[in-house]
Amino acid sequence: MNDVHGSEHLLALFPDELAARLSAAGEPCDLRQARSLLSRLRGHRGDAPKRETTPRRLREAVAALAEAGRPVVVDEVEDPADGFVKLLFRAADGALFEVVRIPLERGRFTLCLSSQVGCGMGCVFCATGRLGLTRNLSAGEIVASFLTARDGAPGPVTGAVFMGQGEPLHNYDAVLRAARVLADPTGGRVAAEAITISTVGLVPEIHRYAREGHPFRLIVSLTSAVEARRRALLPIAKKHDLAALAGAVRAVQAARGGRVTVAWVTMAGVNCGDDEVEALRALLGDVPLIVNLIDVNDARPDGFRAPDAAELDRFRDRLAALGVPIVRRYSGGKARHAACGMLARTRLADDAAAQQEIAAP
Repeated sequence: MNDVHGSEHLLALFPDELAARLSAAGEPCDLRQARSLLSRLRGHRGDAPKRETTPRRLREAVAALAEAGRPVVVDEVEDPADGFVKLLFRAADGALFEVVRIPLERGRFTLCLSSQVGCGMGCVFCATGRLGLTRNLSAGEIVASFLTARDGAPGPVTGAVFMGQGEPLHNYDAVLRAARVLADPTGGRVAAEAITISTVGLVPEIHRYAREGHPFRLIVSLTSAVEARRRALLPIAKKHDLAALAGAVRAVQAARGGRVTVAWVTMAGVNCGDDEVEALRALLGDVPLIVNLIDVNDARPDGFRAPDAAELDRFRDRLAALGVPIVRRYSGGKARHAACGMLARTRLADDAAAQQEIAAP
């Protein structure tokens, strides 16, 4: 069984891949058995099929290997104001990343998943961007973090959003594999339409996503339709300008039909003016859109602030006049380690301080 791991962790495999890998390692396994093994590994802890026909030795060996790959929860913080729970994971190499459990209606939950340790996009209003990029998460780490966070939820987890640490399309293959596993009957058992992948605007990857015809929802973080402003806020815009991004959005709309969702992180006095509305009209006025408005969640005392009600209402009214449906997204968890990446940043600072104390004479 030493060669079972291969290039991808067991938790990120599909039944045919697991069957082939086990058989190649000298443990004969058919497709039915592989489905049973993966359903057991990725089901809720304690779940077990009513009738088990897979050999016990095979079950125990595979379970031990899968369990060894799960990152551990080193911190868990609940915001008393809204019930958002932020989980801090530590991977086998010590890397820290977060998952947020978000309460929905009727006792359900969705999970906000990280795709990278830190982020290399450098968006100026984002705490994770200030961490810098350490590395990509593997599909197995992403799936494992989902399973652990799901198993601790007090109700069913019915959705997943790749909007945590990192740029999902910067880690394209791992994120798409993880999303497919989460939607698989032997995986997370989340409906494909309830899985959302966000991007800050990696144009070649958006075109690839459109060509490949994935069933998951894609959200493009626009945040500004004014070229110079977007470049100042989102450094990726210096590589992929708004014209190129608009072409990618059109490709997604042509491939999927319906409306394309764009996210707009609202910042007081920055990107909620009439000039933004007119720029959006000129850029994507011919494309059916939904605009998600999300208040900036900058943890710095001197950082960006969310707009007040009057500024936001005016902006929303002007957008609505374009015939664009507006969805107001709540930015939760503000009372505790407000911004994404802050729990990891705090733990890193604490670890560094502890090391300095140990090293002190």
